[in-house]
Amino acid sequence: MRVQNSIETSKFVALAFVTLDRLFLAVYFVPIRKLFVLVQRRGEVSVPLDQHLKIGGIIFPDMDQCDFTGPFEALVRTPNSSFMTLWKDKEPVRDMAGMRLLADTTFEDAPQLDVLLVPGGYGQEALMQDEEVLGFIRQQALHARYVYSVCTGALLCGAAGLLEGRRATTHWTALNVLPYFGAIPSEERVVIDGTFISAGGVTSGIDGSLIVVSKLRGEAVAQELQLYMAYDPKPPFQAGSPASAPAAVLEKVTERARSITEKRLASGAAYKAARRATV
Repeated sequence: MRVQNSIETSKFVALAFVTLDRLFLAVYFVPIRKLFVLVQRRGEVSVPLDQHLKIGGIIFPDMDQCDFTGPFEALVRTPNSSFMTLWKDKEPVRDMAGMRLLADTTFEDAPQLDVLLVPGGYGQEALMQDEEVLGFIRQQALHARYVYSVCTGALLCGAAGLLEGRRATTHWTALNVLPYFGAIPSEERVVIDGTFISAGGVTSGIDGSLIVVSKLRGEAVAQELQLYMAYDPKPPFQAGSPASAPAAVLEKVTERARSITEKRLASGAAYKAARRATV
């Protein structure tokens, strides 16, 4: 099995290089894709319990705190691990609804992480050309076991150059933005593509975090956490997705998100144009 995986990985890396040479001149895209592929095998088995894991999640102004705090509930309880809350500095930031969050570790002081959590929210749009943030994501992705995006955190990962040729999901209002970053959009609640894991909107971050834990410490540990969290969702209404929501509800929520959606589409188009200009 190990030999077979090695052969398949080698073929995939060669293909990735051909594709990248054709598409990119920007240097930083090449090693990210290369290293994502090379470490893919590592993510297929649980990590030995005696190996300490470093997990970190980014916070930022106008984020959706549930994209962070939902996954935090499971990730912070991963056996033999430590969790870091990350931002440029240690000043408080406020989420979209005004909740104050405080980083305990700056980007500059962060060690290499095993898992990087990238949440979303309306504030994501202000970071789409912020090289300090994108550079941090890009650098961590080089050696992380997993980069895990929740909601529109996937767009930040796209802006950092991580989504080319990968399947990914995001909040349903932003699915049409993903192709601008070379991603293959999926309506699945959680998508696993090698070392990149993405969850859809907001609450799906809990689902994805349990999957991350299962890949790090095994399914039994993830199930124990799920039971501890009493995570057995039975929503009071069948309006949690565009497919099930009443037409009037879908129309109203879509209209409410129109402004930020247009901004995200514009950012995606700008990224694609800049990428083409480097070819």
